[in-house]
Amino acid sequence: MSITESLHTINKTLEKSGTTLVAVSKTKPNELIMEAYEAGQRIFGENKVQELVDKQASLPKDIEWHMIGHLQRNKVKYLAPFVSLIHGVDTLKLLREINKEGRKNDRVIPCLLQVHIAKEDTKFGFSTEELHEILSSSVLDELEYVSIKGLMGMATNTPDEAQVKSEFEGLKSLFDEINQKYKHTQLDLKEISMGMSGDYLLAIEVGSTMVRIGSTIFGARNYPQ
Repeated sequence: MSITESLHTINKTLEKSGTTLVAVSKTKPNELIMEAYEAGQRIFGENKVQELVDKQASLPKDIEWHMIGHLQRNKVKYLAPFVSLIHGVDTLKLLREINKEGRKNDRVIPCLLQVHIAKEDTKFGFSTEELHEILSSSVLDELEYVSIKGLMGMATNTPDEAQVKSEFEGLKSLFDEINQKYKHTQLDLKEISMGMSGDYLLAIEVGSTMVRIGSTIFGARNYPQ
């Protein structure tokens, strides 16, 4: 199936739920991204800062670039001028760094707080307790150049669909709880980014508003030899 056909199939599925598609273009060459672009896709996700910066410089300027990988604080400055959404904000120190770089660029940077929902130590993210601690403290008053748009989570990499669904349900429930409980100028809680190529249908069923899909669109990853 071509990239265009794959996008058409996925978008038909997403239309019913109104879920946003982030096409994960990491490791993919510009010509494949352009094929997706010409098929109408405008939101792309990268997990490495240098690759994202290079692609942003050479591809059409109406593309929305999302940083979906683990972000180190010393790399925030490279993304701050243009990034549309940072998915994986997993520490308070990183939030403060994003705020600092947002101030330098005079732009409010949209972010999602990553919550650790998987049964794997390799995944990053806030615990539920840490999330409540941040949202109930005065720390949000410092973050005038950050807009927290919602939550992001990655389920355990397992064929056990019941476990994956349960983890997604936990994130949706947490999202609903914090949406009711916390009100602040820097909170604009609208997005739950959960679901990838292998589990996005389950994520949509549970209430994901944003899915990150790569291999189903572009085929297997291209790693440099």
